[in-house]
Amino acid sequence: MALTSQDRGSTTQSTGSAGTTGVIPVLNLAPLNEPVPDPAAQAALAAELRDTLTEMGFFFIVNHGIPATTIELMFDEARRLHALPQPVKDSIPMGKVVGGYLGMGGGTSYASDIAGPVRKPNQNEAFFCHRHGYHTHNQYPPLEHFAERCESYIDQLIALGSRMLPILALSLDLPPDYFDPHFDEPSVSLRMSHYPPMDYDDNEWGLAPHSDSSVFTFLPANDVPGLEIRPAGYDWISPPQMRGSYLVNSGDMLKRWTNNAYLSTAHRARNLSAGDRYAVPFFYGARDDAVVDPVPTAVSSERPARHEPITYGDYQRWFLNRNYANVTGEKVGKFET
Repeated sequence: MALTSQDRGSTTQSTGSAGTTGVIPVLNLAPLNEPVPDPAAQAALAAELRDTLTEMGFFFIVNHGIPATTIELMFDEARRLHALPQPVKDSIPMGKVVGGYLGMGGGTSYASDIAGPVRKPNQNEAFFCHRHGYHTHNQYPPLEHFAERCESYIDQLIALGSRMLPILALSLDLPPDYFDPHFDEPSVSLRMSHYPPMDYDDNEWGLAPHSDSSVFTFLPANDVPGLEIRPAGYDWISPPQMRGSYLVNSGDMLKRWTNNAYLSTAHRARNLSAGDRYAVPFFYGARDDAVVDPVPTAVSSERPARHEPITYGDYQRWFLNRNYANVTGEKVGKFET
């Protein structure tokens, strides 16, 4: 197979079970819900995934199995958390290995050159809930049922990510179980972000232009727009809102795992509405000690490996220290992505 992108400025076309919305494809995950896998349907879905990850780096998924009521509940929990008095939120701070609250302006996007030469603190506040990886525990707010609802949601999103792994492997002409040993204890994070309405100064963002560090990011649609993406060959574009869907993007570690064949696409966020904006992205990645080395089908004499092997956890620690030095107490240099 050819793991190079052709004419990235063109609109990805619909094939098989996929559709399109604007330039962003829609992948129908119905074949993953069948009790007995249909090899032909899964191969078609894998081809669609390959197309969008080499051309766009973002895609919607439908028939993903997460109830709409569950998604709405997580937005409700984000609103409940951020409505707490500031001293209560400050009492559960995010730490180097601990999930918790990050105050307004607590992070700056230094991990990617996409943001440009002028970097200002990101104008959002967030709560991080982690599982596996180098994180030891989470600090939860004193809200009834909050912790159990977060943990239940994480269980469901881990299951969704796991169901996509065979399709990812097939998209790379690999056996469907190729990635399984690397994701038996996936490193994951749920982020509950709050973007208040505000006027932004020059070079100031709710979340500055960046790429994600994960393998996949799952972002449920919400009623307040603010996200913009910049696929190769395009200017910044705003994805449409598709209620009940997830907007999914591939991250830096999948880019490295595929020898830069699959994209890690730039995106940014601002709240230009008159009301509050909430977002609940879920970051899905490999086990902490998984060695990320380009897969064999992505390397050839004409396309040698572009990156040295690194463990998933080492890259995540670098990313955390780079963007949240005030939290971790460690300053690190640039890293070739």
